[in-house]
Amino acid sequence: MPWCRCIHAVYPARSRARHGRNVAHRTPSARGATGLTRRGDAAVKERSRGADPDLVSERAATDRRAAASGPEVPRQAGSLRGLGIALCDGLYRPLAEDDDRAAYWVRHVRAGVLLSEVSALAVVGYALVTTSPGRDNPYLLAMAGLVIVGVPGLLLLPLAQMMRDRRGPTLFYLWTLATTALVLVGTRLDGGPSSPLDALLFLTLTYMAVAYSPHGVVAMGSIMTLSYLMFVELPGLTTSGLFFLAVMGFFTLICAMASANSWAAHDRQVFLIRTQETLASTDPLTGIPNRRAFLDRLGAAVSAAAWGHQAVVCLVDLDGFKAVNDAGGHAAGDAMLIAVGSALGGAVRETDTVARLGGDEFAVLADVSAAFSGEQLAERLRGAVAHVGRSAGVTASLGVAEVEPGDDVEDLMHRADAAMYRSKTAGGNRITSQAF
Repeated sequence: MPWCRCIHAVYPARSRARHGRNVAHRTPSARGATGLTRRGDAAVKERSRGADPDLVSERAATDRRAAASGPEVPRQAGSLRGLGIALCDGLYRPLAEDDDRAAYWVRHVRAGVLLSEVSALAVVGYALVTTSPGRDNPYLLAMAGLVIVGVPGLLLLPLAQMMRDRRGPTLFYLWTLATTALVLVGTRLDGGPSSPLDALLFLTLTYMAVAYSPHGVVAMGSIMTLSYLMFVELPGLTTSGLFFLAVMGFFTLICAMASANSWAAHDRQVFLIRTQETLASTDPLTGIPNRRAFLDRLGAAVSAAAWGHQAVVCLVDLDGFKAVNDAGGHAAGDAMLIAVGSALGGAVRETDTVARLGGDEFAVLADVSAAFSGEQLAERLRGAVAHVGRSAGVTASLGVAEVEPGDDVEDLMHRADAAMYRSKTAGGNRITSQAF
C-alpha cells in the first residue's frame, strides 16, 4: 500500500543481518521512487555504478589497493615478537598458585641457603690448605665470607608472597647469576682452568634443574657455559677446556630434560587434583554443584553476611515429578531433572549458585538487594520451573530464607526447608518466605 511505503521510507527497518537472518534490501530505484527522506537529513544519493574501466589505468587501481591495505607488516618481525613472548612466558612461569606450592618453594630456598653456606665453608677450607695460587688469597676468602654472611639474608624476604608472581623466578635467576660470577672469579683467582672450584658450576646447575622451568635451565646453563669460556678459558683455549665446556653443555641439556619431566609431573598432578575436586562437588546427572559444594558456598555467604552482604537461600522441590517417573520411566525423570537444572541456572546470575541437593530437590544461593528481593527471585525460579515442566505438569514449591550474620548453616537450611514444606502442604506451585 502507498502509505506503507511512506512509513518505511521515514522509519527504515533495523537490519537484522548480524543476527544471521536474511534481510531483503530495497533497490536504489525503489528507494528513489518514494522521494522521501528523514527530517533534517540530506537526500541519499543513488549508489554509483562504478568508474569506466577505460578511463582508469591499471597502475592507478593498483596504487589505490596498496594504499587501502595499509603498510605491510614484515612476517619476520611478527615471528620474532611471538618468539620473545613465548620465551618470556617460559622463563617466568608461575611457581606457586596455592599455599602448599608456595611452602615448597620456600623450603627450596632454605635448602639453597644451606647449600651455599656449606659450599662457602668448603671454599674457605680449600683456600687454607691448598697449594694452588688461591692459597690464603684474601679476595677468595672475602668472597666466601660474603656468601656466608649475606646469603641467609634471603630468608628475610617475603618468600611465600614472592613465589606467587614474577618476583620468585627473578630471585632465582639473580641468585644463579651472582653465584656464577663468584665461582668464575674464584676460579680465576685460583689459577683458571686448573682450579677445581669450577665444579661448583655443576652444583648450581643441579639446583637449577629442580627450581627452574626448562627455559630457565637452558638460559642459565648457556650463560654459565659462555661466561666460563670468556672469563676462564680464553684466550688460551685448550683441549681439556673444550672437553669441560662440552660436558657443561650436555649437563645443561640433561638438567633441562629433568626439569621438563618434573614440571610435567606437577602439571598432571594438579590436573588430577582439580578434576577430583570438580567431580566431588558436581552432580553427575545435571552437571551443576551438588549438596557438598552448596553447603561450602553457603558457609562463605554466612561469613560475608557479617560485612553487610545480603543473600537468600531458596529451596526448590518439584511438584508432580513422581508422575513423570511413573509415566516415562527413569529416563524421562532424568531428562526433567536436567531441564529443571538448566532452567534454574538460566533464571539467576552467573555469580549465584544453583545446586541439586538430591532427588527432585534443588537449592539456589543468590545475592539480593532492596531493588531485587528474595521473593522476586523465588517467583522467577517458580516461573522457570513451570515453563519447562508445563508439558508434564511439573511445578515447584519454594521456601525462602534470608542469610543472617552468625547463622548456623544447618539451622539456615532447616528454616528454608520448613518454608518449602509449607508451600508443599498448601498445594504446591507457590512460595513461602521465612526470615527466621
